[in-house]
Amino acid sequence: MLQVGLSLPRSPGGAAGAFPMAEPAAGEDTGTGREVLGSSPVTIVVTSEADTWDIDTSSCLGCGHFVDWDKMPEPQQPAQIPRDVLSRPPKELKRLAREGCWARSHAGRARLYPRLIQQVSCRLVTPDALVYRDVAGRLFGKLGVSSHPLPEFLQGCPTPTYCLSPHGVTALKKILICVGALFPDITHSPLLPALAALLLHYSEDEAQCFESVSRLIASNAPHAGYIDQSFLAHQASCMTFGDLANKHCPAAHKFIAGAAENVLEVYSEWLSWLFPGLPFGYAVRVLDVFLLEGQKVLYRIALALLKQFQLSVAPAGLQGSDIKAELQAFARNIAEHVTVDKLLERAFGIRLFSRKEIWLLQMANRKALMERGITVVQRRPSFHLAVDMQNFSSSTVTAQEMRLVWSWIPERFSLFPPLLLFSTSEDGCSLQRFYTCCEGYEPTVLLIKTTEGEVCGAFLSSDWGERKKSGATSGFFGTGECFVFTVRPEAERYEWVLIQKPELAKAVPRSRQRSPSPAPEPRLGSSRDSRGSSPNHLAVPSPQGRGRLSPFLAIRHFLLPSKTASMFMSGSRDGIVIGKG
Repeated sequence: MLQVGLSLPRSPGGAAGAFPMAEPAAGEDTGTGREVLGSSPVTIVVTSEADTWDIDTSSCLGCGHFVDWDKMPEPQQPAQIPRDVLSRPPKELKRLAREGCWARSHAGRARLYPRLIQQVSCRLVTPDALVYRDVAGRLFGKLGVSSHPLPEFLQGCPTPTYCLSPHGVTALKKILICVGALFPDITHSPLLPALAALLLHYSEDEAQCFESVSRLIASNAPHAGYIDQSFLAHQASCMTFGDLANKHCPAAHKFIAGAAENVLEVYSEWLSWLFPGLPFGYAVRVLDVFLLEGQKVLYRIALALLKQFQLSVAPAGLQGSDIKAELQAFARNIAEHVTVDKLLERAFGIRLFSRKEIWLLQMANRKALMERGITVVQRRPSFHLAVDMQNFSSSTVTAQEMRLVWSWIPERFSLFPPLLLFSTSEDGCSLQRFYTCCEGYEPTVLLIKTTEGEVCGAFLSSDWGERKKSGATSGFFGTGECFVFTVRPEAERYEWVLIQKPELAKAVPRSRQRSPSPAPEPRLGSSRDSRGSSPNHLAVPSPQGRGRLSPFLAIRHFLLPSKTASMFMSGSRDGIVIGKG
């Protein structure tokens, strides 16, 4: 038996005017009309006397005058939005948005959007419509030709214009320039231009759109951010999406890992699948629920897209070698594969972690990025974040196999290259020697090659030194991030069953849920036990009390006290146990 321990560096623990009645004539093109502004380092906006940017005189009442109505898709069906809709309970309001109640009327969205955004909790001092009129008047109100560069935070970020008219595109640029002037701390924000463009379709003037964008930027709601405003925050969200895809879309994740050399680079574009990737009719439906539920909605929609991509593309295989381009093309043509209603239904059928737990995971990824040297003020990375496995050498697995294993571990650890701690070919077969070499490191990856050439292993989230805390007994420790896997003859991951089936926690007797004792026999379950768990998951019952974080996150990696013993790994003089006693 060949055993190899691979370690990763330790991670510390309102009146709104009515829309015009003009509608596209029968047979006319009602496509999305997407236009994307260039992403060159500096884009210049030039105005002349014929295009005077005097906000006070050019603004007009009513909504929809920034829209090219020949490109605007028709509402699904004429319908009245209930007048008391904003007084409905939050749960019912979310249900109405998810079911597309707003989609039945352009004017309804124009009335609702500003009022929904006014309910967003934000900082006390937030620029509003009056501030915009003052700043825009000073910047653009002078006659003659003047040029204004777009803000630096838009470098490399596409700016979709959707169904905006030329007048609307000019207004969008002005709004983004004023955002850059009034929010100088923003250094990178791929989502912001798309949100501004979508909101402008339903704004009565530029000032109203600017105020809506400002409130989303300045939101201070706990664990419910709307817009990432630095490369550090954006990249942490990309890593968080990778973690969620790893857990909730295992088949799609395996497909991506097999087709891409760098999985993190693929997931780093997850937000662009939605904006500007999705057609206008889909993007605005996402906006309907985003304004009520925040960034968690975007994770849901992107996960549903990833699942649909795997279902639609995997059977026929990729058309080319660039999977990132394939994903972008799939998002653009999503209407050929699934309706917007079905996409949202599938997205909200995914059982994600709570908003607080996702935030904690994002903070852990943010800390890992800072350990790699990424700062809040940094605009773009000066080096590749992902680990290059091309130079990886092992007698147990190939570089391609190790790339797949590395794609399974949490994103915040996969940023760091593996370090060999123990090998039977160099250190012998002593179990005590194995403990000695691996103690003081967490997490670790264990690779085992049998005499028949089969390869299996485990990702171990905790330091093997924790086994000593139980004294002479064989105590259990570890967290819900532990999993076992096979590489040969088939590559497969077997993770904690409650990640995919949290409802199984309810089947655990209350007395066992509250037991503080780490007794292995009554707490550990078989991967094929009577609770009906899948053979592709570790069965480790765990408490899911109301208001308590799941054991997957309530660990010291997130600087949180764990009230209940986690029991996923054990080590003694006789052997090691992972997931099953």
